[in-house]
Amino acid sequence: MPGPRHRGRLLRRYKRFLADIVLDDGREITAHCPNPGSMMGLKEEGMTVWVSPAANPKAKLAWRWGYARRGDGVLAGIDTNAPNRLVREALAAGRIAELAHYPDFRPEVRYREGSRVDFLLTGPDLPDCWLEVKNVHLMRTPGLVEFPDCVTARGAKHMGDLAAMRSTGDRAVVLFAVQMTGAERLSLAADLDPGYARAFREAREAGVEVLAYACRIDDPDGEGAEVVLDRRIEVLDP
Repeated sequence: MPGPRHRGRLLRRYKRFLADIVLDDGREITAHCPNPGSMMGLKEEGMTVWVSPAANPKAKLAWRWGYARRGDGVLAGIDTNAPNRLVREALAAGRIAELAHYPDFRPEVRYREGSRVDFLLTGPDLPDCWLEVKNVHLMRTPGLVEFPDCVTARGAKHMGDLAAMRSTGDRAVVLFAVQMTGAERLSLAADLDPGYARAFREAREAGVEVLAYACRIDDPDGEGAEVVLDRRIEVLDP
């Protein structure tokens, strides 16, 4: 999240992309919420949040919401655009062990019908690897993160696309990037989206690989604080 961070208290999140916040200095602002999902557990009134000035001076809103701390102390990044950046940085640094032997990757490659894969990894004498990245920030049980937090027909389609690429002999991987502290295991929230759970199971049976990596999220109040894709966590069978 670029720019200096300012701490405040969430008043409400509404219309998907708006959040009213009272900063610690008493100013009441409306910030852009870069998250169109349900944000279950991350939009409670009174939560501690952090915002930064908008990077684009022409942006409609002067502030951008980046982090939230739940009542149990769990810190989460709420920007759904962040995981692709975090994975790109990790790929470039060779920090995803299962994919580190691929020397080249390209983002946003068109494939299948009306789809773009997040990354296509390539290398000499290696099968092409189609990598889909999913953002995770739902935790209803301590230590257990879940995906998705609402119905995602698009996500189910992506699993079908990956299964189709696997059937051609290519490699296909879905990587869950967990923007929450305290994450130890990942499971599917089948009660929230049984359709995605079904598509996930079918893709896994077709040979799609599943990875989950938790982020290290520094205290947003700290100078130079950052978020880094950090460690692999266990994925439970659905």
